[in-house]
Amino acid sequence: MLKNTVWRQYHDENNFREKLAEFCKMDSLDLMEDDKDLYSVLKAKLTKKELKLFAMDTAGLDSEVIKSEFDYDDEALEKAKFKLYKKLIQDKTRLAFGSVQ
Repeated sequence: MLKNTVWRQYHDENNFREKLAEFCKMDSLDLMEDDKDLYSVLKAKLTKKELKLFAMDTAGLDSEVIKSEFDYDDEALEKAKFKLYKKLIQDKTRLAFGSVQ
């Protein structure tokens, strides 16, 4: 399931649920049960660039690789990460991942 996703380009497993729960400061049991639905909401809430950055960053890729992929300098990469992780903890984003809609 979810084999041809941006996430799977950088991760061997579909562990986005755990990473999402970690960065959203939620319990993974509070997230939607279906991985496909959860991934769809994740794609809807993040831009393509943000989703790719999230996948690459959580995969532990070297920052030089990430910077070259997005053509960022150090400052631009830090700003992009800050914006991404800030978006993940906002209520309007975080609550969309919940099992109770």
